[in-house]
Amino acid sequence: MPKRAASSIKPLGEAIRDLVQSLGIRSKLQEYEAVIQWEGIVGEQIAKVTTATRITKGVLFVKVKTGTWRNELTIRKREIIEKINTALGEKVVGDIKFH
Repeated sequence: MPKRAASSIKPLGEAIRDLVQSLGIRSKLQEYEAVIQWEGIVGEQIAKVTTATRITKGVLFVKVKTGTWRNELTIRKREIIEKINTALGEKVVGDIKFH
């Protein structure tokens, strides 16, 4: 079996990061993470009355069960955006639309 040069072997995680970067899908994966991590980021109480549905061009769309909660979350929007971006390690969400 031929020997490979040690410098050409990459750890799997690094190879996947390189592939994601070369395919240009890194931002889409980060957006997906914002949606799937919604519950863990905002907490159980808010997660019970909301559902993050999608993110488009940095705008996260969140379905809210009641108008009262929609108003409360609108007031806390900046705080929530900051928590999401901190959890993801970069600015992924620029705005949230509660509907």
